[in-house]
Order: sequence, then structure tokens, then C-alpha cells
Amino acid sequence: MKKVIAVVALVFGVAYSVSAQDKMMKGEVSTISLEQTPGEFTQKQITVSEGTYVFEIANNAVGHDVGFVLVPKGKDISKPENHIQTAYVTEVVATGKKQTSKPTKLAKGEYVYFCPMNPTATDNALIVN
Repeated sequence: MKKVIAVVALVFGVAYSVSAQDKMMKGEVSTISLEQTPGEFTQKQITVSEGTYVFEIANNAVGHDVGFVLVPKGKDISKPENHIQTAYVTEVVATGKKQTSKPTKLAKGEYVYFCPMNPTATDNALIVN
């Protein structure tokens, strides 16, 4: 029934969206795209719904390879055991390129993200509702 509604909605130009809970139940994965420039992420705070995400990291003229680290807020970011390792990009990101992480399930809460190779702030916030 939902597929029929989606098709009808598209034909008539009506927006149709699946709730975050429906996406989780179906095992769907969404993408969170982040861009790094010299010394910073262009997005300082992101708010998303609970679910499974792939992080897509773009290197916009940093001048060297970059990476991505996600840590639950309040945990020591210098300890790799606190990193959410599935959120690491699968390859370092060269200048002018993009790379993605593995699918990462995010529970409600707050997280911080940073790049260990591009001296970005360590207080960029990812909030999961």
C-alpha cells in the first residue's frame, strides 16, 4: 500500500516521506555528508533522527588527506576505544575527493566529530533525536 501511495504522491507532486522508525524497521541507511576545508568542518552541528547512517566526507582543498572520527559526547576523544569505528571513512580522503564510512547505527544522544589529520575543532556536534 505504501508503494502505491508513494507513486501516487510522485505523480501528483505531493511530498511523501517515510518516518525514521519505518526506515529503521526496513534496515534503510541514510547518508550524512560533511565537508572539510583547511582547519575545519563546514558543518559545526547536525541533528538527525535515530537510525543507520553512512558518513560521506568531502575534502575541499585541504591540501592533504583527511579522515573522520565520531565519539559519544563526554568520552575521551584521544582513546581509540571510544571511537565509533564503523564511522571511520574506509579510505583516507584525498584533496578534491569523497569517501564514505561503513553503515553506523546511531542511538539517541550526543556525539562529537573531528578529523585527526586536519586540525579541526573537537566540539563539532552530532545530535541524534
